[in-house]
Amino acid sequence: MSLRIVHYNDPILRKKGARVTVFDAALRRQANDMVGLMHDAAGIGLAAQQVGHAIQLCVVDLREADADFTWTIDGARVPLDLFMPMAIINPDITVAHGTAEILYEEGCLSFPKIRGDIARPDKISVKFQDERGSPHALVCDGLFARCIQHEADHLNGVLFIDRMTKKVRATLDDAVKTLAKATREAAKPKPKVFP
Repeated sequence: MSLRIVHYNDPILRKKGARVTVFDAALRRQANDMVGLMHDAAGIGLAAQQVGHAIQLCVVDLREADADFTWTIDGARVPLDLFMPMAIINPDITVAHGTAEILYEEGCLSFPKIRGDIARPDKISVKFQDERGSPHALVCDGLFARCIQHEADHLNGVLFIDRMTKKVRATLDDAVKTLAKATREAAKPKPKVFP
């Protein structure tokens, strides 16, 4: 499968992903291909919408990030190397009661070179399935929680620019408009040239 990262203003980025019900070799291949593309782009997360598929699938790999976060998966503190990169399918996120929102600068592979501050809850729990359909429960905070929330937003057609305050978004408007125009131009059919 040949995948490419789609950029804002591609309509697929606004589509809510369908729940995954078939856990087959094709799904595992797509998750694996998404991990490769994410690594090639030096990202820590990638959602299916970002590669043109509106399904509830994202991949995450925080092994290279500064580990300023904690986690347990299925009730145990397992080394990241044992479960990352990870596919997160059909995620159901719960914010821990009383969790503070933390302001932090985010970027997005669908918005090259555009970054902005976004407030998100600092601790979450997530019920999800892996690429084989096995259920899991994850509790995490810090960058791990932020990354999953960012990718889960993509799965629901929500973009990180939607989470920015008007003041932050205003500073990025020109860059976002330029990107949207470039995406529209790239999507136009090229005229056929005959010899």
